[in-house]
Amino acid sequence: MSTPRARPCPICKKPRSEEFSPFCSARCRDKDLARWFNEAYAVPGDPASPDDIAREE
Repeated sequence: MSTPRARPCPICKKPRSEEFSPFCSARCRDKDLARWFNEAYAVPGDPASPDDIAREE
């Protein structure tokens, strides 16, 4: 029976570090966080209307 191969860092494809998993380093972890902050990633869904957003606040 073979063991599954560890997945590489999603940013630079180097081997993952246990300390920074799923990334290889703090640099890649921070780069991923910056992508979220700059809206490079998005969760799929229907656009929210301004009225719905106002009701939630």
